Amino acid sequence: MSEPEMNLTDLSALGEFGLIDFLTKNIQTKNKSTIKGIGDDAAVIEPSPDKLTLVSKDLLIERIHFDMMYTPMKHLGYKAAVVNFSDMAAMNGIPRQIVVGIGVSSKFSVEALNEIYDGIKKACEVYQVDFVGGDTTSSEQGLFISVTVIGEAEKNSIAYRSGAKPNDLLCVSGNLGAAYLGLLILEREKKVFEANPKMQPDLSNNDYVLERHLKPEARTDIVKLLNEKGVVPTSMIDISDGLASETMHLCKASNTGCIIYEEKIPIDQQTYDLAKEFGIVPSVAALNGGEDYELLFTISQNDYEKIKDVQDISMVGYMTDASEGQQVISNDNQSFELKAQGWDALKKREV
Repeated sequence: MSEPEMNLTDLSALGEFGLIDFLTKNIQTKNKSTIKGIGDDAAVIEPSPDKLTLVSKDLLIERIHFDMMYTPMKHLGYKAAVVNFSDMAAMNGIPRQIVVGIGVSSKFSVEALNEIYDGIKKACEVYQVDFVGGDTTSSEQGLFISVTVIGEAEKNSIAYRSGAKPNDLLCVSGNLGAAYLGLLILEREKKVFEANPKMQPDLSNNDYVLERHLKPEARTDIVKLLNEKGVVPTSMIDISDGLASETMHLCKASNTGCIIYEEKIPIDQQTYDLAKEFGIVPSVAALNGGEDYELLFTISQNDYEKIKDVQDISMVGYMTDASEGQQVISNDNQSFELKAQGWDALKKREV
């Protein structure tokens, strides 16, 4: 028996201000620094005198950053918020408020837009972030989501990309490459469906990698853990474009070289098996895949004992003098130049 069709509401039925009221009703603030949230011409935030304010923005564009054929609306909203929270974690900080701008075409319904907002609000609930404002507008085609995040970090604990020194240990949270394999599965099943719309997608037994792509998490827990251990990273970045690219960013900003050991790169078993299935070297997926949103950071060797037994942190190498270059030591003890082959937003692509 087929399910009854849902009556969807056209955006024009509510109008701009009615839509904003509909999407933002019942949003409450949680952080003391939020003086005024949604409902006025601007949010009002009172920074703490002993902390620094952090501000970052991400823009997600349909067909560039996400594909509506396989991206659930609620997951998209959640991800749009979380990738910004990850930028705060990458500074050794905590996200506190977000402002969201959405450009939407007439092909979307009120209910679809509400799903996006539900995802954003869920992310704010999970990470204790206040949703304090934004804007919605029409778009000629497609969907655009712009999120600005405001966070804070202790003045003496903020981590920049530029603080690494030779002999600092290079560490990464979690495991790498899973989000990329999740994307490959979704793209594979999309091609199968396009060739034969009667074929149902086969996504079974791949929940972990699919969730890593569609619904990533920001590692604010690692920020809290490092703080509890009394460890301040000498440099830090989040992994949105692959381990290789992000390590090279740290090297450039800190004027260092690096050595990464292939055998030390943390890879989940499902990711490893799927990479083999796709004919990809697992470590290459980890180095170049991107969108894992794990934290890559360096610490002084003096802090090694404090985190050596933390299961969710892996030491994958160390920083060297810039003159030594950026190297990967393979499993068979061969040395290769580290190259960034991950995502480049401005690279020319076939349309």
